[in-house]
Amino acid sequence: MGVKNNISNGMKISFEPNFFEKRKFEKKAIDKYFDGAIRDFKIAVDSRHPEVIFKFSYDSLIKTGLTLIAFYGYRVKSRQGHHIKILEKLSQILDNKDIEIMGNAMRKKRNLDLYDGGAIISEKEAEEYLNFIKNIIKDAEKFLKSQESLF
Repeated sequence: MGVKNNISNGMKISFEPNFFEKRKFEKKAIDKYFDGAIRDFKIAVDSRHPEVIFKFSYDSLIKTGLTLIAFYGYRVKSRQGHHIKILEKLSQILDNKDIEIMGNAMRKKRNLDLYDGGAIISEKEAEEYLNFIKNIIKDAEKFLKSQESLF
């Protein structure tokens, strides 16, 4: 099982081999992941439809998690429960328990919409999700900038 020390908060992050595989990522690849997260966030910001805002906010959150996991030198394996693990690791890396709580609420709502015939996303909910993701992206950006000397 791989472990890499998180310099920003002193925590050790453990990446379980059944969900993560060790892989070396160049800075360019990590930047590309983060650009995808920001692109999805901008789509959410530019939309007036709550469902679109929600979908692209959630996608942005997951892609932000993938970015930071890649920074640690791991790739997520696609399997049942992998979004839960992405949210868990993102929460640990940024040392913010709200990510796991809010992220899992979003994940459950997404699953309800995708697999159970739909979920209604209110304008208020969409706005709350968007503001939440905005702060996570800012925190991820600060984290990545604070770690640049490692590249």
